[in-house]
Amino acid sequence: MKKAIENNAKVLAIFAVACTAMVSLVSLGTKDRIERQQQKQLLDTLHQVIAKDQSNNDLYNDCQLISDADLLGSEQMQTAYVARVNDSATTVALTTIAPNGYNGNIELLVAINIDGSLSGVRVLKHKETPGLGDKIETRKDDWILDFNGRFYTEDNALTWAVKKDGGSFDQFTGATITPRAVVQAVKNAQIYFAKHKQQLLSVQPSCHGEINDPA
Repeated sequence: MKKAIENNAKVLAIFAVACTAMVSLVSLGTKDRIERQQQKQLLDTLHQVIAKDQSNNDLYNDCQLISDADLLGSEQMQTAYVARVNDSATTVALTTIAPNGYNGNIELLVAINIDGSLSGVRVLKHKETPGLGDKIETRKDDWILDFNGRFYTEDNALTWAVKKDGGSFDQFTGATITPRAVVQAVKNAQIYFAKHKQQLLSVQPSCHGEINDPA
């Protein structure tokens, strides 16, 4: 009887170990699939804001970690992706955050050509009100395309606001806070780019290493 109990205990132990191993394998597989999907989504978005003829490098890995709470909207690390053609930089796409959206943070991707003009802007993540603030998405409205080709300078600083605030960007009917937050974040991203342009274009890829925190 004692031996039978011991055998049953061993079987249960083996079964438990096997189940744990199986769960771990499934978890790892799921994590890998999620990471691949996230990478694909990011690349798709990068290719939306960077022209095809402006990049022939490994865009996903040609990047560096950056930080500036004032200009990039958060204490969290952000990422700068550098597009190159035959090793010559053409465009830098910065992830940044508009911290003052109607329902919190709005995560953005802001692509800036080396001449300072905007190549494109896209929303990566937000919690804005459906039917109102979500018009920042291209699938809901083309409002965000108005950034294409624009550039920020001290001379045109006052235009970088919604029309309600005296600027040149449309606001949404019943939702001024959302576009106001996005315009401010895009303006700040351009200021960051101008301030750190040389370093952004020359630093070796390091987005999987330590943070690049320019002085």
